[in-house]
Amino acid sequence: LWQNNPFPGDQRSLGSLSNGQFIFQKAEGLFQYYVQAGAYTIPSLGTAYFNTPKATGDFFTALPVANMKIAPNDTFSVQGGKLPTLIGAEYTFTFQNMNIERGLLWNQEPAISRGAQLNYTADPIAFSFSWNDGFYSDRFTWLSGSLAYTLNKENTISVVAGGNYAHTTKTTLATPLFQNNETILNLIYTYNAAPFTITPYFQFTHVPAASSIGAFSSASTYGGAILANYSFAEDSPLPGFSVPLRFEYISSTGNLANGAPSLLYGPGSNAWSITLTPTYQYKIFFARAEFSHVSASSTTPGLAFGRDGMNTTQTRFLFETGILF
Repeated sequence: LWQNNPFPGDQRSLGSLSNGQFIFQKAEGLFQYYVQAGAYTIPSLGTAYFNTPKATGDFFTALPVANMKIAPNDTFSVQGGKLPTLIGAEYTFTFQNMNIERGLLWNQEPAISRGAQLNYTADPIAFSFSWNDGFYSDRFTWLSGSLAYTLNKENTISVVAGGNYAHTTKTTLATPLFQNNETILNLIYTYNAAPFTITPYFQFTHVPAASSIGAFSSASTYGGAILANYSFAEDSPLPGFSVPLRFEYISSTGNLANGAPSLLYGPGSNAWSITLTPTYQYKIFFARAEFSHVSASSTTPGLAFGRDGMNTTQTRFLFETGILF
């Protein structure tokens, strides 16, 4: 990774293990399980980069996902443990996504939660509901749900919502204080027909006023993103290549003078991003490079990019390679 305007304590360039994880699962029968174990980093746009030991130790431990499922039939199931969030259009780890870095909208969403989840599927509808601890807070005060409607094999529409029905004061690297007290809504559309995959989605979040968490007035974010990928066919001049591209814009409300929480780079700040990730995969081997750029406006001095938090842009170049088996 190379970046300009690094955050305090961050480096301008570095190398690390992005993923060294193993997955064990049983996906059939009445009793099922899924276990994901190992080391990782979680690079994300517009935030500091944490190396492998710190990310693994301070986020979700070396056992980030582990859950049991009871599935009496193909329609209904219940599961519990450390679960991937229902919220958002991106997953947590680099190998699960078309881009290496997670996006600006992902920064407002839970990633992995501890809790219980009900699932119901009856084509063309898929529904899930979860009681959980939100941003890995160990405070079980979150409810979230998703409803997906499959129009046909190429088109799917999803509505996803969640939120904290109480006020919780815990804050860690994995548990941002204000976001863990939010309510959030996603509207997601996915088009998937070779060679294209296109996913535009809208996001809204709201953090209510609560003096117990230092939010003396409320604040919200409004964001939109387009995630697109073009995959070259096996009989094309570039078999194995794909070109993922992501555009995002997010704005926040609130005023510093009124005691509003900072949800981006100060109350009332905005940001946009572009991410391009040319990728090559041959059997189990893959390699990809990434260019990303974030530009913020209406920032609060000291809360943006650079050692002093005064810069309003950050550009990164990344390279990731490995094997998937």
